[in-house]
Amino acid sequence: MRRLQHRSRWTAVATTGLVAALAAALLGAPAESAHAATPASAVLDEAHKSVTWQSPVYPKGTVGGPKECPSAAEDPDNKVCDRFDLTVSTPEGYWNDNPEGGVPISIEWQKPAEDFDMYIYDSAGKQVASSAGTADPEATVIPRANGTYHVIVVPYDVTDNSFTGKAYLPETTDSGNLTSFGGSNGSYSIEAGELKAKAEFLTGGQLRLQATPSGAFTDPAGTAIIRRQPALQKHTSTFDKGEYYGIRSPDAVLRVYKKPLRFGLYKADNRTRIWQEDKPLRWSTGGMRQSLERGADEQFFGGGEQNGSFSHRDKTVYVANNTNWNEGGYNNSQPFYLSSAGYGVYRNTFAPGVYHFGSPVQTGQQERRLDAYYFIGDAKEVIGKYTALVGKPFMPPVYGLEPGDADCYLHNANQGERHTLDALKVADGYTQNQMPLGWMLVNDGYGCGYENLPETAKGLQDHNAQLGLWTQNGLDKLADQVKAGQRVAKLDVAWVGQGYGMALDACDKAKSGIEENSDARGFVWLPVSWAGAQRCGVLWSGDQSLSWDFVRWQIPTYAGATMSGIAYNTGDVGSIYRHDAKMYARDLQAKSFLPALMTMDGWATDLTTKKKINQQPWVDGEPYTSINRKYLQLRERLLPYLYTLSAEAAKTGVGAVRPLWLEYPDDPDTLGANAKYEYLAGSDFLVAPVYEDSDTRNGIYLPKGTWTDYWTGRTYQGPTTVNGYHAPIDTLPLFVKGGSIVPMWPKGTTSWQTRDRSELDYDLYPQGTSTYTLYEDDGVTRKFAEGASATQRVRVQAPTDGEASTLIKVGASVGSYQGKPATRAYRFTVHGKDAPSQVVMDDGRLQHLNSATAFATAESGWYTDPATGITEIKTPSVSTGHGFTVELVSSEQ
Repeated sequence: MRRLQHRSRWTAVATTGLVAALAAALLGAPAESAHAATPASAVLDEAHKSVTWQSPVYPKGTVGGPKECPSAAEDPDNKVCDRFDLTVSTPEGYWNDNPEGGVPISIEWQKPAEDFDMYIYDSAGKQVASSAGTADPEATVIPRANGTYHVIVVPYDVTDNSFTGKAYLPETTDSGNLTSFGGSNGSYSIEAGELKAKAEFLTGGQLRLQATPSGAFTDPAGTAIIRRQPALQKHTSTFDKGEYYGIRSPDAVLRVYKKPLRFGLYKADNRTRIWQEDKPLRWSTGGMRQSLERGADEQFFGGGEQNGSFSHRDKTVYVANNTNWNEGGYNNSQPFYLSSAGYGVYRNTFAPGVYHFGSPVQTGQQERRLDAYYFIGDAKEVIGKYTALVGKPFMPPVYGLEPGDADCYLHNANQGERHTLDALKVADGYTQNQMPLGWMLVNDGYGCGYENLPETAKGLQDHNAQLGLWTQNGLDKLADQVKAGQRVAKLDVAWVGQGYGMALDACDKAKSGIEENSDARGFVWLPVSWAGAQRCGVLWSGDQSLSWDFVRWQIPTYAGATMSGIAYNTGDVGSIYRHDAKMYARDLQAKSFLPALMTMDGWATDLTTKKKINQQPWVDGEPYTSINRKYLQLRERLLPYLYTLSAEAAKTGVGAVRPLWLEYPDDPDTLGANAKYEYLAGSDFLVAPVYEDSDTRNGIYLPKGTWTDYWTGRTYQGPTTVNGYHAPIDTLPLFVKGGSIVPMWPKGTTSWQTRDRSELDYDLYPQGTSTYTLYEDDGVTRKFAEGASATQRVRVQAPTDGEASTLIKVGASVGSYQGKPATRAYRFTVHGKDAPSQVVMDDGRLQHLNSATAFATAESGWYTDPATGITEIKTPSVSTGHGFTVELVSSEQ
């Protein structure tokens, strides 16, 4: 992956006179004479609405980031890096209702397909914006610009190339009064002077609203994002209410106000507001915004991956090309948000956007058009409809849910000369330390190629792991690599290319490249993406440096990404550049319930020794090796649960990692400061990671219901906040909801391939009556898409006033897939207070065993631990084609 430097302090640049600068800019001197014509500064104000400047010609790429640029005194002619000072002077309140939210600034190359990176700093030296990829033009916005800004452009990968820089003050125009309205059968045309609009009701409770002052409806994204256009909902009608026209569909009413033109979406009763514009649509030089009334308690989520945040009320969310991989960054942002008022909206575009969730709510994109799809429903329904439009999350191979390991094993500048086959020695370490390993990237790094690919792939397969390869731009080699054994592809920021369209295209191609050259499922990782990437890849939050803050802010990041249909979002365990044994262990614990997990090795420096260090989970020795093994093996045991959640995500769009609000939307405390730093894995596990150097975790919020401490068995009645929770370095605060039914592989499992297929375990927390449906398939091929899969329903009924027994009903496994076991035994761990008097399976009693030792060696039977009240049950091997019942008979009967 590209190692970008994200923050550097500006070195003051001497500026030329404004008049000369503007004159030189307006002359538009050709690149060959740019040294003489390039202005050093300019002003944007009421008298000067735009500026253009020309860079020198750069013979070749010079440096990797702004920190490596020499000072202005050392580089007076900008021969190494280009510098430009921009002073912005705007009246007070200028940006309060501006579609573009700041000064748009861009650099366009003379020769496309090369790479200039742009960084912008304020007068105090703080980076306020950047655009660093291979887009042409590179474009960003200086948010709410006012004052002097320093632009530095780094020629990263160029050959005899230059660029033209542009910046402007966006001016605004509002829609006027309605001048034309008509249509039928779900499609309606609307005009207000020069503004043309089109409203289309779509099947499934959806509305598409388009508007443009140009008079021509365009679709720049084409088919790149939207996979299948929904059909028109033709059962619509119109009515005239005087102040507005109404368009009625089976699901909603769209109000079209006349003076001035505004829109409002209401439920079918035409009384309950879903959203309502408080002002007309406003467009600017290069943008358009929508302004909505905000409900008194209305909450907002989405925007893709927003680092450090999952809930956005009173916040401004940016949706753009961004490689700030720290808190506040948004490199995997998406032009989508959802509201607790019962709707979500996707802006069909590749253009950057700014969404301000204040009062009013103002959302805008940097294009003079509106193309918005509105989805009606609760949060899960909205996520489902949105992902149905842009692509449901992909179904990963089961090894993709196992831990991955990445490093450069050829020409590694940090670790010295090595060879690709040296990766197998690291795989040995996982095996020797009894730690799961599903896949390895063996060439992760710039300038790091590979050799002996078939031998490496075979060696990894002998360790039950799959071969992965990183690429900056080598998808044309994928077919041969897959035939040699590659099953995982990781893309790079360079694949952003000509905007996010190229990144999305590369993700689709990488996934299909694996699938077209093998029977495997495509498994792709990428660090910068856009709407639709959930259909083809794991989104990875970039190169970060380790700190306790790093552990903290990633917790809401991944939970929040789920609110945009991103089912697989993760970051390097322990970060990439720095290492600390304690923080690594805590970060591994925090990520152990994410559906994707990877450690990045060979790039880090130990914070204590200041020496280079690999980051495999055993490198710190005891007690850390045992602690890390504990959580990796727990995760491996839980793969049936996580895999079922993956199947659910592929169907519904809702990922495994969830903010508490998604499951408890009526509880305002799920939006509080305490709930922000915990997450749900599915609906059953509540994970509250420790994110500071402490053995005590305070502020653990538990919503309504009964919650059992996974380690101690202590129960809590929610809603409640737990303070003073004892969490030494080996303890992740982990709670299980009452009524949970959790499938698990047997203890000691370290690989999906070597697991004991003759046994399946269930961890049960009886409360009331609960059900769970397990999903299974062969785990690796695409035959599941043709129906080769099976489900098994389990029902657990806790004791009631009229019935003292606990009843477990296991249904037949319905369906078929290659490798499905014909028979298997079951082991149930039943959490309760009292020992049963007997355990009956169908019509026969299971043997009661008097000790844990006897239970461990018996083929079947049951045992209750007198200290915990937990009852363990082993059944004989039974046919998976038939159901059975287990009854824990109370001693009171």
